[in-house]
Order: sequence, then C-alpha cells, then structure tokens
Amino acid sequence: MPREYPRSRRIEEQIQRILSDVIRVRIRDPRLRHTIITAVDVSRDLGVAWVHFTGLDASQPREDMEKALESAGGFFRRELAQELTVRNVPQLRFRYDDSGSRADEMDNLIASVVDKDRKAPGYDERHGESAGDDDELD
Repeated sequence: MPREYPRSRRIEEQIQRILSDVIRVRIRDPRLRHTIITAVDVSRDLGVAWVHFTGLDASQPREDMEKALESAGGFFRRELAQELTVRNVPQLRFRYDDSGSRADEMDNLIASVVDKDRKAPGYDERHGESAGDDDELD
C-alpha cells in the first residue's frame, strides 16, 4: 500500500517553506526583493532540488533574479542543512516559472471576451447576462 504523503513531497514542501522564509527575512540582495518560490521538485534520490521561482516586479529581468539565486546557492544550502531532516542537502537548481505571465495572458483574453459579450445586442446590464439566456436553459 503506497503512502498517502510520500517523503519526497514533504521534503519539497520543507525546502519551499525554508527558502521562501530565507528570501523574505535574511537575504539582502535587492535583485531578490520581489522573488517568490512557486514550487520545488526533488529527484527520486533527493540529490537534486529544482526550485521554481518568479518575480512580482515585472520590470525586473529574470536573468538578474536567476544570477542572484545562483550566487546565493551556498547560503541557501547552509540554511537548508540547519532545518531539513535529511542526511544530505540536495543540490539546488533554479528554474524560472513563467506561469504568471501565462495567467496574465489568460486574464486579458477572458476580459476581452467578457467585454465583447457586454457589447453584444441583447446584453442585460442589470443581470449580467444576455436577454435570451433563459430560453437556452429550457
């Protein structure tokens, strides 16, 4: 019977929590001021952790964040060694998570469809629906 909550999943969540706290509280590098850790994936042997990150400030280049994370890699590993419950701290590899930009694109697409729908004939502003919508439900 497989475990419902595998060890690798717990390690991933611990790494994400620890790195997020370290970036928020201990790191002074201005390139990481608006960086958030979105996810962590570990290899089966727990030897490598892929740390997914993104930035809240769209004007900050992703390369700057990536370089700052790489240069702080040793510091991150020391912090992880103090708090993780593993014998060997995994190597950290950083990957930019661009799902936020895709989410923005989807938001814009949805907004344009809603706006187009509002301009359509028969749209009832009071109820937020087209006048003929009730007929379609029957």
